[in-house]
Amino acid sequence: MNIHAKGLTKLYGDFPALQKVDLEVAQGDFLAVLGRNGAGKSTLLKLLAQLTKPSFGILTFGGVDHHADGEEIRRRLGVLGHDTFLYDELTAEENLLFYASLYRMPDARRIVLETLESVGLAAFRKELVRNFSRGMRQRLTIGRLFLHGPELLLLDEPFNGLDDRAVVLLESLLQEAHRQGKTILLCTHQLELALKLATKVLILDRGRIAYLGPNQPERTNEMRELYLRFAG
Repeated sequence: MNIHAKGLTKLYGDFPALQKVDLEVAQGDFLAVLGRNGAGKSTLLKLLAQLTKPSFGILTFGGVDHHADGEEIRRRLGVLGHDTFLYDELTAEENLLFYASLYRMPDARRIVLETLESVGLAAFRKELVRNFSRGMRQRLTIGRLFLHGPELLLLDEPFNGLDDRAVVLLESLLQEAHRQGKTILLCTHQLELALKLATKVLILDRGRIAYLGPNQPERTNEMRELYLRFAG
């Protein structure tokens, strides 16, 4: 799924969290979004995730205006933020079956079991999530992200607080999703991770685009200087 934003602006009262952002993300791009706290990263992701509406500007997904069919667009998204959105009183399997029902997935039980297997939780599928360790919750959340095969993945600081096993798992799944032609936006403070995974880099500074261009591994020092100037 491609993304087109023109003059995208988000105001909170008189405060411009995002200011006149023009952005083209092609199908299959892996875009790392960098910036200091308050630069507008999370605001951009919330706009793209349909969690808030722009104050001004145009925003389309796959050529479809976000006003036209928001529910259909949301079904094609996978979002990973700071909340796990897991239900403690449900089992791991029940959690994913619930989300499968929201996405109206056919053959949901088979896909749920395959997803649990992919994140190493198949043996714990009947266990209540309230009994899970933090690492197990992290892996189930990653499973929820990929469950419905989203065309566009939106991730807000997804590696923060992950244990080593979950980091390796998420990196592997993101790389595989990129190979499959999925479009990925990753908001992160971690420059080295961004340069490792992304094909394009966006740096935000006080709600505006400070840099937008291809990730250039052969120019790592210049990329690092840009990062330190606007996001370090």
